[in-house]
Amino acid sequence: MSETGAAVAWLTQDAYDRLKKEFEYLSGEGRVDIAKKIEAARAEGDLKENGGYHAAKDEQGKQEARIRQLRQLLETAQVGEALADDGTVASGSVVTIDLAGEEMTFLLGSREVAGDTELEVYSEKSPLGAAIAGHKVGDTTAYTAPNGRELKVKILEAKPFSG
Repeated sequence: MSETGAAVAWLTQDAYDRLKKEFEYLSGEGRVDIAKKIEAARAEGDLKENGGYHAAKDEQGKQEARIRQLRQLLETAQVGEALADDGTVASGSVVTIDLAGEEMTFLLGSREVAGDTELEVYSEKSPLGAAIAGHKVGDTTAYTAPNGRELKVKILEAKPFSG
């Protein structure tokens, strides 16, 4: 946990740079663009029945939420320090597990880290993520699935995500 109590997110330098660029666009030029859309829609008249105005206001709300999310993520990010390749499951690891007889591979971390990859992403705060974090290759643990069943998980591989 950071000093503010927020969880620290591990990001590669590439992911950090990509998210910082998105943040700078949204909080600068993106805000200007959405303000222009709202003003143009407002000029069309009656706001009660103005679909363009309401759509632009909704878009503005989503954009502001994304700006807040990115600001928090960038402020708490641990950048560039690659994980040790020692077989320990941690945020930023690509993990292969045997879950009740079925093999799965995914990134433990956030979707922002995964970028444009096809990897499935599980948060370290999810029940599965929390159950395997800190374990090593070869360890077997269990977690309670959303349906209430306890499932055994064997860690087959854990490698740092390279982007």
